[in-house]
Amino acid sequence: MSAPAVRYLLQTRAGFERDAWQEVEPWLLERGVETRLAELVEQGGFLLVDAADSQPALNWSTLAFTRQLCRVVADVELGERDRLTPLLAALRSRGTPFGSVWLEVPDTNDGKSLSSFTRKFQPLLEEGLTAAGLLDAGSRRRLHVYFPHKGRAILGVSQGDEAAPWPMGILRLRMPAEAPSRSTLKLAEAFEVFLGRDGQRDRLKEGMTAVDLGAAPGGWTWQLIRRGIKTYAIDNGPMKGACDGHPLVKHLRADGFRYRPQHPVDWLVCDMVEQPARVSDLIAAWFVGGLTRQAIFNLKLPMKKRALALRDALDRIGDALDAAEIRHTVAVKQLYHDREEVTVYLARVGGKTRGKRG
Repeated sequence: MSAPAVRYLLQTRAGFERDAWQEVEPWLLERGVETRLAELVEQGGFLLVDAADSQPALNWSTLAFTRQLCRVVADVELGERDRLTPLLAALRSRGTPFGSVWLEVPDTNDGKSLSSFTRKFQPLLEEGLTAAGLLDAGSRRRLHVYFPHKGRAILGVSQGDEAAPWPMGILRLRMPAEAPSRSTLKLAEAFEVFLGRDGQRDRLKEGMTAVDLGAAPGGWTWQLIRRGIKTYAIDNGPMKGACDGHPLVKHLRADGFRYRPQHPVDWLVCDMVEQPARVSDLIAAWFVGGLTRQAIFNLKLPMKKRALALRDALDRIGDALDAAEIRHTVAVKQLYHDREEVTVYLARVGGKTRGKRG
């Protein structure tokens, strides 16, 4: 491939770098864009991808394993004493000001050790950018300064919603004291990522009904009832804490794969530990049966060929809903609070036509 038109920096969960590449490469090739892997370090938390054309551009929201995304403008080696001067020199050559500056590091133990450095370095860099006329609050361009280590900075640019709206693509949430388990953070993050503030207001309304499959001890159920949603908690295990005996919780000791509600519900959520193909078939059956209009669920991925397993699970859902002529939209992300899994949002929309991912 000749000199790339664009180089992308993709940030991932450590250990999922190759999965991100195995997702990006076919996506670009299917759209006629020649691509190559420029750099990938296992457990490094990032990869660099070259594309021969900038259109169609990558977008973080359509890539499951990519937490953060930007277009690289410079890759700078830094000295031990003066890290500011080479960065400013590289950015002056760009000429165009930025509206904000994010200093980012790998989400690894080595990366976390850099957090003290980046906190101290941020105001120095912003002061230097301001003096150089490269910082303008009115600009929509965001500058990413990514430090794989103290001796190197990868400079990238993003604009609008092509990148995650949080540094490093990490939405940090506090653990609610009333929630029965830390899994509650996964659903809270999913609501923020997939629905946003406006979507949560419109789609998570008091008086709605929901089913939580594999509910015990109640981490996901708690996120629903705190919004005034009556929830049928399906699990043979016990509910705990605020979810045990709550007036909005109907706990049914039943098999989550066999249970079906008597009437359609507004929401289906599911965090059962099971093979992704089996979970995807279950979710598809609920939509084909008209039992829910929206769902958020986790797919637990195998240790190997995770991108392939995810593609298969999504295809199973898409094929089933397409065969039933159910128009739908689907979005997938490996959230910060996920581990060996991804979270999926699936929603039915009006009319009868093919669904699409993204």
